[in-house]
Amino acid sequence: MRAADLLQELIRFNTVNPPGNEGPALEHLRALLDPAGWECKFLAKVPERPNLVARLRGAEPGPNLALISHVDTVPADPSEWTRDPWGGELADGMIWGRGALDMKDQVATETAACVNLAESGWRPARGDLLLVVAADEETGAHFGAKWLCEEHPDEVRCDWVVNEGAGEVLNFQDRRLFTLSVGEKGTFRFTVVAEGTAGHGSIPRVGDNALLKLAPALANAHRQPPHESTADTDLFLERLLGHAPDDLEAALAEVEAIDPLVAKLLTDPMLGVTIAPTMAKASSRENVIPSRAELVIDCRTPPGMTGEEALERINGVLGEGDWRIEFNDPVVGNRSDYGGPLAEAIEEWVEMIEPGAEVLPQVMPGFSDSHWFRKAFGATVYGFAPQLMTLAETKPLVHGPDERITVEDVELMENLYTWLPPRLLGTAS
Repeated sequence: MRAADLLQELIRFNTVNPPGNEGPALEHLRALLDPAGWECKFLAKVPERPNLVARLRGAEPGPNLALISHVDTVPADPSEWTRDPWGGELADGMIWGRGALDMKDQVATETAACVNLAESGWRPARGDLLLVVAADEETGAHFGAKWLCEEHPDEVRCDWVVNEGAGEVLNFQDRRLFTLSVGEKGTFRFTVVAEGTAGHGSIPRVGDNALLKLAPALANAHRQPPHESTADTDLFLERLLGHAPDDLEAALAEVEAIDPLVAKLLTDPMLGVTIAPTMAKASSRENVIPSRAELVIDCRTPPGMTGEEALERINGVLGEGDWRIEFNDPVVGNRSDYGGPLAEAIEEWVEMIEPGAEVLPQVMPGFSDSHWFRKAFGATVYGFAPQLMTLAETKPLVHGPDERITVEDVELMENLYTWLPPRLLGTAS
């Protein structure tokens, strides 16, 4: 089957989350996998939001490889788009629609590769190949990968995982680099809460205005905590610049002088804790002095950093004030070491399809379902959906209007996901 055709079909299923409504799209995938010889299961916390877990069993025990993805998407406003967000149109060599890059492209290419492998008669010599297409990634995975890994671990247990998160090509100093995600930063979003006494807005001195107490915190929130070195940042900078960094600030300045976009989108977010104020709330009436005011700040932390360590960095930026900080559903980030069979196989594939190109391991500033598989199984999990579209081309389109992907990149992904399972699991005789 052709992955590009499947991607167009998937885009036409409106799986905006909330509410998700992933079931019909997953039924469509199961109807392709079942006849090809895959063992398919729907596992669901609630019936209307299933997860598809498909398995191709190996002849002998061995490490399991999982190709994972999610079929839900963020919303789209048709008035901002050139084409119908759910039309799945093919135009100018590109497939247009919500999810074309995040991440129905990978759903389609992984599924097409899995169907084609099974129909060709291939079976793993050792270990199982799993295809996991989850619901609910965009709003926390409470019905999706998080729930699967916690409630049905034996159904999705694996040793190697390939997911979303990277794969764009960088042209940097006359070199070609394919990004690969080895980890995700933690999410330590927090609310700065100030309390006072309500009063009438016409008599400013009668109340104790909680909103004014937040002013110093908001004024300081444009600053960022100091950069910090980790094994991941050092490997990233060494591969990017061609030499080990002696000083993080000097290395960042060097990257920025060569390519400001790479510095802004990739390098700077990797180098420590980041904070960004995103929401504020105070009085519900324009003539009432607020007795409570809140400032919400999106905070991302390097893999492994604890809440106590994050709070130390946050206080170092915001300073002291008449407020308290409350974390909102914090998650400690995690990572996988770069190396071993999965890394070696991906590097081999990159050299095969583009001799001289290199792999650039990075840590995602955002979050993905990779986290739950590392946490549950200690699996080696990489985000790698190879694309010849550049970072500058793809980043504005993810979650944005006119999301689209080239047919060439869809075919490139399908090539990887067809080649990788026999390379890691062998071929049953």
